[in-house]
Amino acid sequence: MKLLRLWKWYQDCLAVHPVKTQIISSGLIWGFGDICAQTITHTTAKRHHQIGRGEEEGGGWEGEGDGCSGVTAEDTVDGSWRRCRGVLGATASSPPMQITSLFIKQDEDKELKINWRRVATTSLFGFGFVGPVGHFWYEGLDRLIRHRLQLQPKSFRFVAAKVAIDGIIFGPLDLLVFFSYMGFSTGKSVAQVKEDVKRDFLPALILEGGIWPIVQVVNFRFIPVRYQLLYVNFFCLLDSSFLSWVEQQQDAPWKQWFTSFLALKEKEGQGG
Repeated sequence: MKLLRLWKWYQDCLAVHPVKTQIISSGLIWGFGDICAQTITHTTAKRHHQIGRGEEEGGGWEGEGDGCSGVTAEDTVDGSWRRCRGVLGATASSPPMQITSLFIKQDEDKELKINWRRVATTSLFGFGFVGPVGHFWYEGLDRLIRHRLQLQPKSFRFVAAKVAIDGIIFGPLDLLVFFSYMGFSTGKSVAQVKEDVKRDFLPALILEGGIWPIVQVVNFRFIPVRYQLLYVNFFCLLDSSFLSWVEQQQDAPWKQWFTSFLALKEKEGQGG
């Protein structure tokens, strides 16, 4: 009953104040999505600790007494772990397994603490970009396909054209703005933001490219135009969780694979 009243209230707000409603709902959804992302990241770290503990108990920490004692989790920021010698698996770009397990172990007893500043930052992205830009994008896209291209609504060409234009233009733009905004909001320089975008953009674009076209086919084919934004906002809850999680992963191995693959292709192109 409460859900029905909430749905009716949302419909009324959407009818009277469509832009404001989308701005507010988008901000709230993206903020909640970031909370989910932080929760997922915290849970994943605990699971990794269980694996790291097994490695540590089985083989011990070879770095003790060899320049690694006293290294804390905070030292990962300035790369202090790189000064540890004689630890199996140490490289110039990633901490060894034993040290990684040590860092996780130091935080294992900590309860989840939501970074509310990050939540507010992510919410502002929903308020300032997703809500207003998304509203006018989908309204304008529908008018473009109907009146300029004059395609029959809900036909195969109609849906395919919408999905293609949305995926080629709005999808990459959304990712680019998100990662740039999140970088600048934390005080990073232009050079640092460029590196973050280079690291995060391609993996996110590829992963989302396999999901959003399916979501949008259903949206453009079966959902009335006045509710398409609500439908998209629902999936933006999942999308905001995913993007926030991707951004928090920093130099995860799976990201390094994407970026190294791209660099290899660039070298092959230059060599040819």
